Amino acid sequence: MTDGQAAGSAVLIEARGAVRVVTLNRPESFNAADEALHEALALLWPRLDADADCRAIVLTGAGKAFSAGGDLGLLDRMTRDVALREAIMAEAADIVRGMTSVRVPIIAAVNGPAVGLGCSLAAMSDLVVVDERAYFADPHVALGLVAADGGALTWPLLTGLLRAKEYILLGDRLPAQEALRLGLANRVVPAGTALETALELADRVAALPPQAVRESKALLNSALTQAVGSLLTGAMAQETASFEEPAFQDNLAAMLRRTAGRASG
Repeated sequence: MTDGQAAGSAVLIEARGAVRVVTLNRPESFNAADEALHEALALLWPRLDADADCRAIVLTGAGKAFSAGGDLGLLDRMTRDVALREAIMAEAADIVRGMTSVRVPIIAAVNGPAVGLGCSLAAMSDLVVVDERAYFADPHVALGLVAADGGALTWPLLTGLLRAKEYILLGDRLPAQEALRLGLANRVVPAGTALETALELADRVAALPPQAVRESKALLNSALTQAVGSLLTGAMAQETASFEEPAFQDNLAAMLRRTAGRASG
């Protein structure tokens, strides 16, 4: 399967033998998820799961970032449009369910900052390769949102509970080497080589017996699958409710003012 999407497509899919290379494609916005990118991510995983020729998936970002998380303009519209909010949060649940149930391994090539949703996408991958200049951060709680779309579900399994609480609650940045030490990354690689290394790993995975890979991944992911099944619906409802909280609305308004100030300056 080779997609010939135009350069303006929110997500690009390239077939490289048995490997599918997925690129988040809003480089001018550091691959922050607006409506188009978020919807594309929600639809992506069932499509790849149905691709009988796919043996591994590489996920990366165009330009200088993996993903800056949620687009501030979209978050602002969600505070005022309840129908949009409900649709986006339903998509967010679809992203988590879809990504954690894909049969073949996902290798994240974290080529730059992975923030918010970007951090969650990396944490839900099966192998994570990080550029030495990249960092992780999950600012959901600091902004005023419940960290429902991946971080609170995955980080305790990867880092241990106390470390997960520290970085999820405080939202501090995790440089690449610290992410490696804590278990959020498999490898830290020289600047500009994350995609190359991820492709090498994907080729190795794709060459393995496919049934053994699929079923072993399913076994390894059993705790995550149980967490998603039992916790996700309630967690997403709590994050949806966060949009009504004055603290979130005030923090978002302040961020929008700062962004507008930088643009005008």
